[in-house]
Amino acid sequence: MGKKLVILGGAESGVGAAVLGLKKGYEVFVSDNGTIKDRYKPLYQRFNIEFEEGGHTEAKLFEADLIVKSPGIPEKAGIIKKLRDKGKTIISEIEFASRYTNAKIIAITGSNGKSTCTSLTYHILKRAGFKVGLAGNIGQSFALQVALEKFDYYVVEVSSFQLDDIGSSFKPHIAILLNITPDHLDRYEYKFENYVASKFKIIQNQDKNDHFIYCADDHVVSEVLRTNEIAAQTYAFGLEHQPEYVAYTEEDQLIIHHKTEFKMSINELALVGKHNVYNSMAAGIAARIYDIRKEVIRESLSDFQSLDHRLEFVAKVGGVEYINDSKATNVNSTWYALESMTKPVIWIVGGVDKGNDYEILKAIVQKKVKAIVCLGENNLRIHEAFSRYVDILVNTMSAEDAVQAAHNLADKGDVVLLSPACASFDLFENYEDRGNQFKASVRAL
Repeated sequence: MGKKLVILGGAESGVGAAVLGLKKGYEVFVSDNGTIKDRYKPLYQRFNIEFEEGGHTEAKLFEADLIVKSPGIPEKAGIIKKLRDKGKTIISEIEFASRYTNAKIIAITGSNGKSTCTSLTYHILKRAGFKVGLAGNIGQSFALQVALEKFDYYVVEVSSFQLDDIGSSFKPHIAILLNITPDHLDRYEYKFENYVASKFKIIQNQDKNDHFIYCADDHVVSEVLRTNEIAAQTYAFGLEHQPEYVAYTEEDQLIIHHKTEFKMSINELALVGKHNVYNSMAAGIAARIYDIRKEVIRESLSDFQSLDHRLEFVAKVGGVEYINDSKATNVNSTWYALESMTKPVIWIVGGVDKGNDYEILKAIVQKKVKAIVCLGENNLRIHEAFSRYVDILVNTMSAEDAVQAAHNLADKGDVVLLSPACASFDLFENYEDRGNQFKASVRAL
């Protein structure tokens, strides 16, 4: 009988780890304290994988030789504490998948922008003819692709939750760290330094043959690097030219110096806003490390389609643009969205406040926002933060009402921006549901 593998959490990462474990000879058992969504059950049934939902059979969990934990399960969960007390080895799905692939991994993390940067990097490699998969916190699970595909490269978006439980196997050939701003602090004992340490685990297994690309404009990242030695080859980028920067901007040109010079007008980039210049730099450096031709990089950076729910243009109605940025679930993401706006903004904001500090938004809201439409069950903190800077604030309780209110407030030449700065689960299933309802309501105008 094979070794026993227990998977905690039966969703995307769980089903991937289960299939991979089965293929590698483990006796697999999946246990989910909640309900496993219907879209995952056919895979369990196809591979005849035993699973349970609605609670844990602890005796079966304690028999495990190895446990793979969903990133959504916090370390403080009762079952995790019990398993730790029993001395059980608990790893993440990305760590488990890394044990069974020799493919080169390009791993991307950051508090904001990692989905866009991951998709953009994948877009470049795919166009260049690389046999490459897109995995991790975006798309299909890494483990499922390792189980069912044969890629030479994986571009993997990794969250701090996924990095928390890596061991010695997750070793990116290229690691990209975009930024670190306070987020998810409830998972890190409300200590920012714990969250920072989690993000830096992306490079813990790298050596001199690996590559670390980072945004030197991020003071948190720069401060950590100032006091720590990095084993990998390092590549700094930032907006203003510094001698040590591999990529920077100069006179509206994006410039990358690696092996040879790559130059491209910022105005040709498909993605607008300062944060997307950073994303383009990071992806471009990764492409140059792999000697991808400049023409391919230029074409890819100029024709990339933005992700759903991330500064996604929805429609223009009566001379007013509607933009869906539902994926902006923290204040930093919303700051970047507002920063990229060039027209007067009707801002739709609100949801489940994760302890937001709205201070960093006040100056840019005063400069760019003409009216605020609150979307959520409790909007008091938004009113308190912005009523001094914006004359009109209205409350709504549905995407349809929010869009209608914004439509009534907007004049020709304005932009209606859904960029909530909050989680969605007071009124919606998730940020995708929120964004989809917003888009449907706009199209119904």
